[in-house]
Amino acid sequence: MADPTILLLMYFILPLWLLAGFADWICHRASHIETATGAKESLIHLLMFAEVGIPLLAGIFLEINALIISVMIAAFFVHEATALWDVSYATTAREVTPIEQHVHSFLEMIPLMAIVCVVSLHWQQFLALFGLGSQAPRFDLTWKAQPLPIGYVAALMTMIVIFEFLPYLEELVRGLVANRGKLVPPKAK
Repeated sequence: MADPTILLLMYFILPLWLLAGFADWICHRASHIETATGAKESLIHLLMFAEVGIPLLAGIFLEINALIISVMIAAFFVHEATALWDVSYATTAREVTPIEQHVHSFLEMIPLMAIVCVVSLHWQQFLALFGLGSQAPRFDLTWKAQPLPIGYVAALMTMIVIFEFLPYLEELVRGLVANRGKLVPPKAK
C-alpha cells in the first residue's frame, strides 16, 4: 500500500472517474436528455458503466494477473466503441456542449490511466501475455492475498452507487417516464 502508483489509483484516478461521471450526468440533465434522446441513451450509459465496472471490480477484489489485465484491456476497447456509439447517437437529437465533450475526454482516458498503472504494477504478467518476461501468464481467478482496506472499499462502493449508478438509473427512469415507457422519444427518430 506504500507504492505511489497504488495510492494514485486509489486516491486520484478513481475519485477523478467518479467526479467526471457525475459531471457527465449533470451535463445530460442540463441538456434534457429525457426528451431529446431518451432512455436509449441512458441504457448506453449504463452499458458503459458496466464496461468500466467489471474490470474495476476485478482490480479491487482479485489478484492481478494476465487474465485480469486482458479483461481490462478488452473492456477499454469495448468501452471506447460504445462511447463512439453513444456520442454518434446523442448528437442526432441534442447538443453535446463543449463542456460535456471535455468531460467525455476524461471518461475515456481515466480507464486508460488506470490500466497503465495496473500494468506498471504487474509488469511481468503484462509481458507474459505476449510470451515475454520471466513469468508464465496466469489466467486464474483468485481473491487478493492482501485485500484493499475494507473501509476504503466500502467508501468507494458507496460513492459509486451514490454518484454513478443511482444518477444514471434516475436518468433512465426519467427518460422512460417522459416518453411513456418508450426508449426513443419522437424527436430522436
